[in-house]
Amino acid sequence: MTDALPPGSVIGILGGGQLGRMLALAAARLGLRCHIFDPDPQAPAAQIAQHSVAVYDDIAALVAFAEAVDVVTYEFENIPTAALDAIESLVLVRPGRNALAVSQDRLTEKTWLADLGLTVAPFADVDGLGGLQQAVAQLGTPAILKTRRFGYDGKGQVRIGPGDPLASVWDAMAGAPSILEGFVDFKREISVIGARGLDGAVACFDPGENLHRDGILHSTTVPAAIPGALATDAILLTGRILNALDYVGVLGVELFVTDAGLVVNEIAPRVHNSGHWTQDACAIDQFEQHIRAVAGWPLGDASRHSNAVMTNLIGDDVADWEALSAKGGLHLYGKAEARPGRKMGHVTRVNPKG
Repeated sequence: MTDALPPGSVIGILGGGQLGRMLALAAARLGLRCHIFDPDPQAPAAQIAQHSVAVYDDIAALVAFAEAVDVVTYEFENIPTAALDAIESLVLVRPGRNALAVSQDRLTEKTWLADLGLTVAPFADVDGLGGLQQAVAQLGTPAILKTRRFGYDGKGQVRIGPGDPLASVWDAMAGAPSILEGFVDFKREISVIGARGLDGAVACFDPGENLHRDGILHSTTVPAAIPGALATDAILLTGRILNALDYVGVLGVELFVTDAGLVVNEIAPRVHNSGHWTQDACAIDQFEQHIRAVAGWPLGDASRHSNAVMTNLIGDDVADWEALSAKGGLHLYGKAEARPGRKMGHVTRVNPKG
């Protein structure tokens, strides 16, 4: 007797952005269908999957969605609790709620990772100007103040340098519960995309080296310029996190490489931008791996056949689509309007693995 969903089954996806779009494309290759739930009528995934257009507090719409699918997953981590409450008794949700509880709050996440025995940046809870002053006195500067919830791509955070007026910094947070993270002197940032199946099997892709611009991921290069032993450590660390969460699906782990070893920056309980290179450099990419996991299928081989550099197309970068397409490796997200800071697609250049 198998728990694997047969071909023709329907994967429900909360969120219909580019990650949902690429998940739906991967599912189609396996003979599985996708049904997305997203309030945006023009959501990128809606171009290729069935679409329930409703807000995340529309309980009736959520119930109807849950009853129409065989399993539910998600493409972003800030799923409202009420939405999960509405569907959990009706359909399996993978990854499970524990992963969301850990990752939705930066303070909870840092504390959980530290309790697991992993190294994280020094941190302190901040709930007001007085708390910020105390945290800065404890951790020093430079430091970075982040909202505990909802920040991404550089949003919801303020860097603090020596002598910066803390009252102005706190005003910029608009009273949001926050966390101060101390300075980490790192040589490079890497990430590992790992997957865990329903049977507990774990498969990780090789670590990629990330470069950011204006708080947004610009490129990921594989292999990362790190020793093989450190790459192995990063993969083993990712496996520890997956197992501790009893996780099912793909998870991204961002890490700082320091002279003292690896520091965990954050985890993302979903397919991840820094794993897009797998679409062109691996036989089974992160999107198919996630679909396999949540559908109860065996995980695929995560090895790569090529080296790769994945570059995001941000805003008007997409205007060069014709020239970019001539060399292959172009992935566009179907978004109608290019705006500053908006991810419109990515391009991956590969060469034989050395």
